[in-house]
Amino acid sequence: MRKALSGDLEVIEMINNSSLVGYVHSTFKRTINIHCVEDGELYTIASRQIDNGPNTLVIHSDSLEELNIDLNDPVVVKNTELLISNKLTIPIDRTKLWESILPEFPTNAEKAKKNLMRMKEYIDFHGKAGGMKKNIAAQSLYGTEMSKMLEERTRLLLHELLKIRMANGLHHAVSLIGLGPGLTPSGDDFLVGLFTMMNVRESPLYSHQSFCTEVVEKAKTLTNEISYMALKKASVGKVRESIIQLVNSVFYGEERDLNPSLNKVLNIGSSSGTDIALGLVCGLEANLKIGGQL
Repeated sequence: MRKALSGDLEVIEMINNSSLVGYVHSTFKRTINIHCVEDGELYTIASRQIDNGPNTLVIHSDSLEELNIDLNDPVVVKNTELLISNKLTIPIDRTKLWESILPEFPTNAEKAKKNLMRMKEYIDFHGKAGGMKKNIAAQSLYGTEMSKMLEERTRLLLHELLKIRMANGLHHAVSLIGLGPGLTPSGDDFLVGLFTMMNVRESPLYSHQSFCTEVVEKAKTLTNEISYMALKKASVGKVRESIIQLVNSVFYGEERDLNPSLNKVLNIGSSSGTDIALGLVCGLEANLKIGGQL
């Protein structure tokens, strides 16, 4: 038995309604993904080393490998407890509820403008290369060409967003899906960051948030299921707690707030965090320019 420490509000509601039933989709050291037969989405059981996120239940465990959970193990709910085969029982009583809510875009963007510049500089120095950020020191011919494609396609996407030519932008956004290294490809991670900024209420791009769902409609067959779920959730503004904290720090924080928040995001995956952060940069830059504040 492992106690649930915190969980996405929607996950807790599904367990309480006995509707989170399915099978184990994939297992990793710190996460187990469950395919739900009712809605077809993936739900994640995460170790306490992972932050809160959409469709995620964080449990009292540092590593999930010792649980010996296998692919296709059945998942059911009994008496508001989540059971994975006969190997793991997760009671959810007294679980801390979490909900993904992005902050509003600031009416005075001076702090956001300063933090945008700080964020770029910090990523240049501390960001992990190999995805959206070039690995100039040691990159294969394949890696060099991949970096060129990622750079060119994101540049074209930003250009169309700034012109509010969403139909043209759709083509360039879709061209990023599944592109780049990693379990969640770099192009997907970049779009997660961009979608986050497009879903910020009161931002100049907020009225065009349907663009995100249009991209996701075309993404299903272009990337893997885990990455697709991250894109699907981000398209409606549902992202990990560390990303929300970073957005809040960019909008309203000082440098002493920004750097720790940015570090948490940069430490996601191998280059995933850096790719997400660069997507946030792109989205913030677009919002500021469209709003005439940059």
